[in-house]
Amino acid sequence: MGKEISFTIDGQEIKAFEGENLVTVAQRNGIYIPSLCYFEHIDPPLGSCRVCTCKVNGKTGPACMEKVYSDMRVEVNTLELQDIRKAVTEMMFAEGNHFCPACEKSGNCDLQHVAYEMSIASARFPHLFKDRLIDYEPKRMVIHHNRCVKCMRCVEEVFTDDGQRVFSACGRGNETVLGIDYEQEAKLSEEQALSAMQICPTGAILVKGQSLSLPFGDRAFDLKSVQKNREKAQEVDYGSDITTLEKRTIATISLAGCFGCHMSMLDIDLELVDLLDLVEFNKSPLNDIKEFTQQCDIGLIEGGCCNTENIEVLREFRKKCKILVAMGECAIWGGLPAMRNTISLEECLEEAYLNSVTTQEGEYTIPYHEDLPKILDKVYPCSEIVKIDYYIPGCPPSAEHIWKVVKNLLWGKDYSVLYAEFKYD
Repeated sequence: MGKEISFTIDGQEIKAFEGENLVTVAQRNGIYIPSLCYFEHIDPPLGSCRVCTCKVNGKTGPACMEKVYSDMRVEVNTLELQDIRKAVTEMMFAEGNHFCPACEKSGNCDLQHVAYEMSIASARFPHLFKDRLIDYEPKRMVIHHNRCVKCMRCVEEVFTDDGQRVFSACGRGNETVLGIDYEQEAKLSEEQALSAMQICPTGAILVKGQSLSLPFGDRAFDLKSVQKNREKAQEVDYGSDITTLEKRTIATISLAGCFGCHMSMLDIDLELVDLLDLVEFNKSPLNDIKEFTQQCDIGLIEGGCCNTENIEVLREFRKKCKILVAMGECAIWGGLPAMRNTISLEECLEEAYLNSVTTQEGEYTIPYHEDLPKILDKVYPCSEIVKIDYYIPGCPPSAEHIWKVVKNLLWGKDYSVLYAEFKYD
């Protein structure tokens, strides 16, 4: 251990031992610096994910590659650096196929956790939906190449008892893919395979028969933020007389989704009675009004756009609503319906109508009629069709999360979404 030194992080004086890693020192002092590739016992650090980008003495770079020394000046939580870290994380979601509600590691995923801590509600980049290999060939593992963020943890940490590497990095730059040695993987014990799954910061490495989902609350990143200030939530307070608030008009619709977000909206239970004194629903499946009868203060959109009718309805909502909110993962980036985006529309229709089992013998026809909405080449997020003002992530988002946001947008009431409410699944 080196000598004790002092330096500053965002102007706060920090004591540490010379040569310690900056990420470790910051964490020890309650300062959150996100990272996906950093492991304390890997030296030199990998520095591959860049999620921990900070400034040291005015120079931008990964914090995990920095060892502390006397009088160094570190910046972590400036608006510029927060935006850089968010952008890097958003690119990982956009570049990979991270369908959180369908992922076995949801709730125990480091990438998901980092995004929760940064309050990332949507990605500023379009999702690529690359059709990448899912490798079932290994003896104990399933390798989802579409979820790999190329952190290289597994390459540096997973070895057989005789010291042979199991994983390797193949290719360069954006073409880098994770390679696995089937012969060496077969030598791993069950415990070693499980350790490899836990080392992976996403759901890219899974162990066959061991990737069972856990209920909400029993997973690693469900309930409590690692940031001390995150949980200082303010309760929404209307005062003793809610009738002093001006009544507002809400419209809602479900497009290419499962209607789960609408069901979640009703989960406020008895508070719904109070809410009806404050809002009037216009054009909503909740009251079965099918046409707009007036201009609305806010529109809540569930589901993405998979056909021409969805696009028409969404554009009409944009015209009729002062504020438009994408509610749920399907509306924000396509969600589970967008799983078809990794294959062509032709292949999708053939599988659904020509190659599937039918209840009518010999009836293998792709339906077509001029009255049927035309299916789009892929499922589009709402933001690629119209301007979206706000996003509420979740599959579905909790009722508390939805109505806190709505109350804030309609009446400017202070609110704080709890960490446990801000989820993608």
